Amino acid sequence: MRLEVGVATDRAGRATNEDTALALRGVYVVADGMGGHEAGEVASGMAIETVRALVGTTPDLETVRATLRAAHARLRDLPSSTGRRPGTTMTGVILTEHEDLPCWIVLNVGDSRTYRMAGGVLEQVTRDHSEVAELVASGVVAAEEASRYPRRHVVTRVLGGGASEVDPDLWMFPVSPGDRMLVCSDGLTDELTDARIEAALRATPDPQDAADRLVGEALAAGGADNITAVVVDATLARS
Repeated sequence: MRLEVGVATDRAGRATNEDTALALRGVYVVADGMGGHEAGEVASGMAIETVRALVGTTPDLETVRATLRAAHARLRDLPSSTGRRPGTTMTGVILTEHEDLPCWIVLNVGDSRTYRMAGGVLEQVTRDHSEVAELVASGVVAAEEASRYPRRHVVTRVLGGGASEVDPDLWMFPVSPGDRMLVCSDGLTDELTDARIEAALRATPDPQDAADRLVGEALAAGGADNITAVVVDATLARS
């Protein structure tokens, strides 16, 4: 299996970029820091640095879980000057093997998102850990009203923050040739609908061009928050 990757990010309407991405040798993750400017940047950077230990390995689910919990513990030790404990979301995919087959490990904590496009159809494969997502799932808020919900950015799970433990979502599925994975912060999905993201990905074959296009379209649509997109294409290696 051969992977081709594109990465794009922009601080957009914010003074600093609190997003951090890692796209290297099988590890493709995005972290969106919170806690205020420098604290958010430090939190996302520290979480990504912890996960960097998985680069070039073929981890199992428990190894990834332990790595995320180690990141959570490190972030809980960060000092806070604002009264808010620094924290970060994290989502993405890690290439591994299971029974000699290439597989994706999908990970998620928070409301950044991982998508899979197969056969030209885009599907969100992560579940948002946010107040509004829980209300939509329980039927209290209609799905079409979620984007207008006043507390839509309140996350219910983060690395770091105030919780003593973290419970990441983790699962594994086989890699299929033609998979296009998108890993992004909510600065992208706040500005672009899934339909618009799908159209951009279908129209832009090169992964770097696709990542650049998505960030550019999100900026043009308003760009209120930091925006990061990682696009990963899986193809059969040439013999």
